[in-house]
Amino acid sequence: MKKLFPSYVRVPVIFAAVFVALEYFIDSGDHPAFIKYPMVMLFLGVFLFLLIAIEIVTDAVDKVTYHMLTEEQKKKLEEVQSVSFVDSPFYTNLVKKLTRSKDIEQEADVMLNHDYDGIKELDNVLPPWWVNLFYATIIFALVYMLRYHVFGDDNQAQEYIAEVELAQIEIEKNKVISPDDMNVEKVTLLADAESLARGKEIFVNACAACHKASGAGQIGPNLTDEYWVLGGGIKNVFKTISEGGREGKGMVPWKATLKPTEIQKVASYVLSLQGTKPAGGKAPEPEAKIWVEEVAPGTAVVVDSAKVVQK
Repeated sequence: MKKLFPSYVRVPVIFAAVFVALEYFIDSGDHPAFIKYPMVMLFLGVFLFLLIAIEIVTDAVDKVTYHMLTEEQKKKLEEVQSVSFVDSPFYTNLVKKLTRSKDIEQEADVMLNHDYDGIKELDNVLPPWWVNLFYATIIFALVYMLRYHVFGDDNQAQEYIAEVELAQIEIEKNKVISPDDMNVEKVTLLADAESLARGKEIFVNACAACHKASGAGQIGPNLTDEYWVLGGGIKNVFKTISEGGREGKGMVPWKATLKPTEIQKVASYVLSLQGTKPAGGKAPEPEAKIWVEEVAPGTAVVVDSAKVVQK
């Protein structure tokens, strides 16, 4: 039996629709879903096999059914199937509405009197689809002119800049909401009162036993002078608090107890103690060296009595 769409069109279209739907709804990152997930490929293979099998079975049933019809029924079926979609009233009326073209028998009504070497000219009207599309472009141009050149709406460059600014605001918000991605490479010195107050609170509770509440040093070294065992500066102090001090005799690592941003606040508070010179300050450790912060971008020097070492 004749169908509206032959199987060689129907099967690929159905398969493609299912394939696109799977790719759209399955989040597979940068790779296609059927490559990243073997089960998807298996499903598509089984689905294609079933589609082809159904087409083969349907075609066989149609042939058997056709041979079971009487001659009169076969004749009526062939008459019905002989009418194509192009010959249907719906298609014919649609074409006439879109083109408003005259049939060959009516060409005399629009024939002009001009005759150029036997060639005559028809005065047909423009197709409605073309005319309406032309009017649509005029309306679009008018709206575009009013929006961008009269009312001064943002153009593409301005919209891009605005989107970048919004994205930057979202990044800053994200830093506030989930700031614990801090590390030694990203850490910066904090100077605001709130951060230093929090750093002091943690220091008094966790560090005062070894360094005194004033930072003058007890078991641990004096944190208020310019001498440092493992280097000064925010990055070195952050790393020392996070990873711990000298192996076997230094401070324990605090990264399992304190959040990275809390370590940043403690390190910033420790550096704020520089030069306070509290009473009873502990003498520098034998291996400690004077730390001089950044003499050039990204560099620092360690002064050890008689020599200067670039680090």
